[in-house]
Amino acid sequence: MSLTASRAKAVPGSRGTPPPRTPAQRRQALGLDRDAWFLLLPALIPILVLSVGPLLYGVTLAFTDAQAGRTAATQFVGLDNLLDLRHDSLFWESFRIGLIWAVSVTALQFVLAMGLALLLNQNLRFRWLARTLALVPWAMPEVVVGIMWRLVYHSDAGVLNKTLSQLGLLHENVDWLADLSYALPAVIAVGVWAGMPQTTVVLLAGLQNVPHELREAAQLDGAGLWRRFTTVTWPALKPVVLAITSLNFIWNFNSFGLVYVLTQGGPGGQTRLPMLFAYEEAFKYGQFGYAAAMGLVMVAVIAVLLTLFLRKKLKEDAA
Repeated sequence: MSLTASRAKAVPGSRGTPPPRTPAQRRQALGLDRDAWFLLLPALIPILVLSVGPLLYGVTLAFTDAQAGRTAATQFVGLDNLLDLRHDSLFWESFRIGLIWAVSVTALQFVLAMGLALLLNQNLRFRWLARTLALVPWAMPEVVVGIMWRLVYHSDAGVLNKTLSQLGLLHENVDWLADLSYALPAVIAVGVWAGMPQTTVVLLAGLQNVPHELREAAQLDGAGLWRRFTTVTWPALKPVVLAITSLNFIWNFNSFGLVYVLTQGGPGGQTRLPMLFAYEEAFKYGQFGYAAAMGLVMVAVIAVLLTLFLRKKLKEDAA
């Protein structure tokens, strides 16, 4: 062994061997600052009690035979509930309807919200009033929105039937929420209307962060409106779009209150989303364990779909 090597081995902090770190330095490197954890406790405790706790309880319940009004003790049944779900055609049909609902509402919300955000980002007269009115649906509770649209869709006294009849586009009244052909599209339209404002606000905030200098430089280079959008605006908005579409898909797939008030899953199960199906199984038929297994499957499938979607988008952005 050479003299230089022996010195490097013997002297801490040399280039060959880093000096040993103290426990405080290791905690700081891992982000485990005690003071920071203490400051986070007021936010972490409600999350643990109101979110993580019920989630873990629901996961545990999915492996039991828990039922309402049962006097016998709840038994652990392992994977029996999940195996029964494989052959439950009604559940998978509701899952298919839920995917149609979530994809349709999320896509339409994004397209319409993008157009509205681009409009509200312009230097228009009374822009402040337009931005305020655009937030009205977001400020309304889901129950109120559902009741209001039930009146709009009413077969006899509804505004929609009356307006279409006056325009000559309808010759007889349609019960939009009770017709097998129109119920799901009608509910999707309400979902888009109710959820579009939050997407608009997020996209508008993203548009305002796009540097004006880049748009002006592209305009001076002769780029048209569409060219400026695709080369300047859209690349800057990609992270915002990825975040809001992912969140919207989760929120829409887990929708309950709006559809419940509008149709309660009818007619004939045409609007029975998975969350509605699980709700009925738990609180109408008292099968808590089976309903919890449905929720577990929904969480797992949506997590897989979102993971694949996000991984694909991140690879596209990195390319």
